[in-house]
Amino acid sequence: MKRRNFIKNNIVGTMIPHEYIKLYSGINGENFPELKKHKITRAERLKFNYNWPRHVGKNARKGNHGQYHSDDAFKLYTDQGATGWGLGRKDVRDDELLQLEGKFVSELISPEFGMNEELNIYLDLALHDLMGVILNKPVYQLIGQNAVKDTSIYSGMIYFDELEHQGKVGGIDKILENCNWDIEYGYQQLKIKIGRSGKWYSHADGMKMDLEVIKQINNAFPNTKLLVDSNDKYTLQDTINFLNGIGDLPLLWVEEPFRENYEEGKKLRKWMDENGFKNTLYADGEANRNHELCLRMGKEDIMNVYLADIRSFGFTSWRQLMGELKSYGMLASPHAFGSMLKTHYTTHLAAAYGNIVTIEGVTCFSDDIDFGNYKIINGKISVSDEPGFGMKLLK
Repeated sequence: MKRRNFIKNNIVGTMIPHEYIKLYSGINGENFPELKKHKITRAERLKFNYNWPRHVGKNARKGNHGQYHSDDAFKLYTDQGATGWGLGRKDVRDDELLQLEGKFVSELISPEFGMNEELNIYLDLALHDLMGVILNKPVYQLIGQNAVKDTSIYSGMIYFDELEHQGKVGGIDKILENCNWDIEYGYQQLKIKIGRSGKWYSHADGMKMDLEVIKQINNAFPNTKLLVDSNDKYTLQDTINFLNGIGDLPLLWVEEPFRENYEEGKKLRKWMDENGFKNTLYADGEANRNHELCLRMGKEDIMNVYLADIRSFGFTSWRQLMGELKSYGMLASPHAFGSMLKTHYTTHLAAAYGNIVTIEGVTCFSDDIDFGNYKIINGKISVSDEPGFGMKLLK
């Protein structure tokens, strides 16, 4: 069976065609007069704190990622007493936020089309949440029901934790300890960072360590599906050498092996198809993406999974893209690293459209956020049925 047919039959085959989603879901702007009754009276910028369950180390490009973080949120209030909020970004200007005030919600967002394209892309999540709160429905039910409420999820937090942190060297045992924590939390898929030879090791020692880590993880947790991500720090030959080195160890996907490149991507896909990795997906399009190139490679069955970030690419942009990806059998998995908010936003795209192969899980804790009723059970995450995105800002 060709890989494209494998993808369609096993993941995309039961999906509702994109052009039918609006009719199927009963989505029509005129059916939601409630949005015309709500006028935004205040648009507020707030800081919130969160932390990961442990220190996260280096990857192929960056140094230690730390554990304790903060980010910006935008909270919106209407004259009818509704509030909605979402992950924002600090570089959104105050005037871009304040321009929402005095506007009816129906001028800014609609279930069928998403956010008004003239607005800053980082207002998208807060407006979707507000729309869902006003209409008393979870976001996924407003944008297209595909009845996929549980989606596979992977831990995206297995980094180079053998390297120095606060004067200590962890060794592979530290990586295995982190894998075990994530599995006990509920993950059944782990994404392993590779590409050590790009910055932190000599070329030979880095490749040797990449291979040793992936093999030891597979030996320790044989029932766990593995993904790898070299953050564009491998070459084509490095990628082939790595895959040769792991032998018949199964991988769900290879992510960002090198900067998106048509000729080298085509060669990699051909080599994978001919050397035992036909069903291993090639995932890319996260960092400094060439959008048109990624879509071309998707159409030609070179790249299989598109990874643009859920926040910086935009929730509305993702909604508009999903139908095109489906039309030629390309899968999606929006980049979500950084915050569990992004993980939870992605579940709504998965539930609405269905062609998200797996979701990046970023376990977080916070005194400032109630992350809502999103449960990870048997390696899958279930979408919340609460209005909007079903999360609360506790400040």
